[in-house]
Amino acid sequence: MDYPVNLTIDYPERLNRLTTAFRIILIVPIVFVLALISGSGWGNAWRAPLVVGGTVFVPTVLMLLFRQKYPRWWFDWNANLAKFGLRFGAYACLLRDTYPSTDEEQAVHAQIDYPQVAQLKTGLPLVKWFLAIPHYFVLGCLAVAAFVVIVIAWFAILFTGRYPRALFDFVVGVMQWGLRVGAYAFLLVTDVYPPFSLK
Repeated sequence: MDYPVNLTIDYPERLNRLTTAFRIILIVPIVFVLALISGSGWGNAWRAPLVVGGTVFVPTVLMLLFRQKYPRWWFDWNANLAKFGLRFGAYACLLRDTYPSTDEEQAVHAQIDYPQVAQLKTGLPLVKWFLAIPHYFVLGCLAVAAFVVIVIAWFAILFTGRYPRALFDFVVGVMQWGLRVGAYAFLLVTDVYPPFSLK
């Protein structure tokens, strides 16, 4: 499907059984890094309306409404934070063995293009988060299914050293769906409504 925001993750032929077995422990340091830069937790409740998981949201809405601008550095911050979150997600979901980098693409390829602001509808940023509500429900159900798939994949990797391809594609599809919804509702880079699709 041709959508302005896409995600691909290179399929690994073999995965390390030892790091897979202890992944829950290995992700702890990067969880702290992600929590600190995304502004979640610890005493940041006053910022909650301004950011969504570290994403500059309300200021972007205001800039789009009143100035028809999306400052490039805000976009770069939002896009790079989303990409870092995806690398973390790929590692946490056992899709990759490579420890997530804060700045390198690695094997997680997210396409988030800088928006052509003149083509964005002026008032739509006010309601995009609301229009995406059906996606939140579907993604919640898919997240539960993905968790079950990841547990099954964990055992498969421990015994075979491989992530079953169908399970891999399902988890990547859920991540891509979540990225598209986030790009529409919170990154505000497109007015194209996200498809209800894992591809």
